Amino acid sequence: MRRKTILLVEDNPQDEMLILRVLKKVNLANEVAVARDGQQAVDYLFGEGEFVSRAGAELPTVVLLDIGLPRLSGLEVLARLRADPRTKLLPVVILTSSDEERDRLRSYEVGCNSFVRKPLDFTEFAEKVARLGVYWLATNEQPQS
Repeated sequence: MRRKTILLVEDNPQDEMLILRVLKKVNLANEVAVARDGQQAVDYLFGEGEFVSRAGAELPTVVLLDIGLPRLSGLEVLARLRADPRTKLLPVVILTSSDEERDRLRSYEVGCNSFVRKPLDFTEFAEKVARLGVYWLATNEQPQS
């Protein structure tokens, strides 16, 4: 059985803590890796920089990607993933506080699989994250790579 790993790319410590807590509670992922900026996410996925020991490692099941990140934006990360044959089919969910139509449109143009706005309400935020985990880790069926 394929290992269920999530890569969470989030620069807000409070959002990171809440997402990790919810994902642990629903107990779907074997591991949740965290990148706190766009460059760190790219390095993790391609086994470069501080993650050179991951070179050739299995990709995560899904990437939860914020848009407003330091060093490389979420959309720049997504563009790099879609441009590389190793990651072009990797499921990417944009998980952001942005409610801008241009961000939603651009995210889909660049190749996201889903766009989810982070609610301000704690309970609603937790419920959305739990549903995301259930869908992408337990319901969705990905091609075998």
